[in-house]
Amino acid sequence: MRLELTPDELLSTTRAVRKRLDLTRPVEREVLEECLHLAQQAPTASYSQSWHFVVVTDPQKRAGLSELWRRTAEPYLQARVPEGTSGQMGRIRDAVVHLADHLHEVPVHVIPCVLGRTENAPVAMQAAVYGSIIPATWSFMLAARSRGLGTVFTTFHLVHEQEAADLLDIPYAEVMQVALVPVAYTVGTEFKPGRRRPLDTMVHWDRW
Repeated sequence: MRLELTPDELLSTTRAVRKRLDLTRPVEREVLEECLHLAQQAPTASYSQSWHFVVVTDPQKRAGLSELWRRTAEPYLQARVPEGTSGQMGRIRDAVVHLADHLHEVPVHVIPCVLGRTENAPVAMQAAVYGSIIPATWSFMLAARSRGLGTVFTTFHLVHEQEAADLLDIPYAEVMQVALVPVAYTVGTEFKPGRRRPLDTMVHWDRW
């Protein structure tokens, strides 16, 4: 299924989807491969492709990743966005709690990875490493949206990255995980642009 979206609509309605993931509908491998082919075309910061995607569909491995994710999500929320928080942050909290409760049921987990590790590296080197994998991941997420799939870029499981590496046979010393992206068809395909602050509150011309 392809959604009839203009480029501007695609860019403005690719949301962080947590509550509206269809947990009952499988995602076809060929659809994922179409999205991954498009991800390969993202701008890259180096001449060689140093990044990879681990696509996790095995239920036991998804359950293991979900447990690692929850181990960080629950204390983080309690400390930063406690129960009873109102407004937009309260709504985000509710969505994150919902995802934590159901992440193991999301049919696909995608783990973007890069060769090499950036611990204690200079900022310029870190930026160069992330400058390829993050555009590729965003391209994957845009391609997914255009096919009726929902995604969200999450990082909670990285607190337990080595355990995730052991679960997925990722060589931890050589390969760094960057995110965990849940992927599923969405319940309904209509999404609106998010509310954002006025542009002049976050854009700086020529100086801060």
